[in-house]
Amino acid sequence: MSGLIWHEVECGAYRADLPVWEQLAAENKGPIMELGCGAGRVVVHLAEATGELVVGVDRDEDLVEAVWNRAEGMGHSGEAEIGDVRGFELHFEFQLVLAPMQLIQLLEERTDRICCLSCVADHLLPGGRAAFAIIEEVPVVPAEGAAPQLPDVREVDGWVYSSLPLEPEVRADSVLLRRLRQTVAPDGQLSEELNEIELQLLSAETLEAEAVEMGLRPIGRREILPTEAHVGSTVVLFEREV
Repeated sequence: MSGLIWHEVECGAYRADLPVWEQLAAENKGPIMELGCGAGRVVVHLAEATGELVVGVDRDEDLVEAVWNRAEGMGHSGEAEIGDVRGFELHFEFQLVLAPMQLIQLLEERTDRICCLSCVADHLLPGGRAAFAIIEEVPVVPAEGAAPQLPDVREVDGWVYSSLPLEPEVRADSVLLRRLRQTVAPDGQLSEELNEIELQLLSAETLEAEAVEMGLRPIGRREILPTEAHVGSTVVLFEREV
């Protein structure tokens, strides 16, 4: 359950990408799949906004259960399935597949990305489209004297959860994003841990070349603007060859 709580603390309030997904859904009417859906931030929003069937895929059982609970409580056509984005099979085809929040860059190897792209191609209707959000530039370290970044905070049943972004660690082929997670119990006891997520550096051109190998044709890019708490993203678009 802790994974669900931290996911909501760190990702639940992010909305900068939603207009892009809404626009793509409006341009590609039909069932939608989201890879790495988490607790349903995008699934729930698009299901409510479009009325289309929106299916999320995530390997975390708690997060998938959270999507079902939210969908059931709101009475819309959002749902989720347990699966690994490198090898899933839903026995259903989609008009649009989305991979928000740099999902494709969490995969460590080129072979992992190829497997993911192959699964996406297999689950697209002929002429269906896919969209992958990536960061192409290393996050900028705040200048000396700049205002410190504020933590993401949420209170649940008397427990307070705080997640503070730390300075990223730039490596040769990746960037390590770090957060200090602090938990304050109802009795005031404090505990903390360091959470690290490694994103592989990936250009839009490289992703496009890999997707072509899997029968996905590049059809352009869109931009997600940065916010005070999040870097901007490039959304790389593909179409399944008919």
